[in-house]
Amino acid sequence: MTHRIVTFGEDALRRKAQPVIEITPAIKQLAQDMLETMRAARGVGLAAEQVGRDESICVIEVPREAEIPECVENNSAVAMPLVMINPEITGSEGKQRAEEGCLSFPDISVPVTRARQVTAAYTDLEGKRLVITVQGLLARAVQHELDHLEGVLLVDRMSAVQRLSVAGQLKRLRRGAQKASAGTQ
Repeated sequence: MTHRIVTFGEDALRRKAQPVIEITPAIKQLAQDMLETMRAARGVGLAAEQVGRDESICVIEVPREAEIPECVENNSAVAMPLVMINPEITGSEGKQRAEEGCLSFPDISVPVTRARQVTAAYTDLEGKRLVITVQGLLARAVQHELDHLEGVLLVDRMSAVQRLSVAGQLKRLRRGAQKASAGTQ
């Protein structure tokens, strides 16, 4: 089942994720729903906050052909789709700067600097704690989704000039969020 993606201006995006204590059928279903939602929106990652939930879970699916060529081999050990429960970044190195978008900020993308490589620990859907080291676009996606789980948004990674250049779009998103929340009250 697909969910509505929460957009900038809605409170759910600023909530910090709560740890998942037990991997239940409901958590597995949430992960499946999030994958369907992400794919339907043509994204490469989605965090629970983006569908109005506060569990510490995110899903990522970076197509091999979208990955930076020099990172394909390093990332090949990571099976897609990647479902990360209670993830945390345990190490990072290097820097990369590239255009970054977000399903919660439709039609907005800006250059963002992130670590080139990250090591992350997480629990999978079978309850196993795993550690991966990834580079390139996959590293960017991991960092982006973990930001969401902390209530950190794309707009928080923008410079003042970048925010000014997309101010009109941000204002429209905020207005839409206000209408959406007024409709649910």
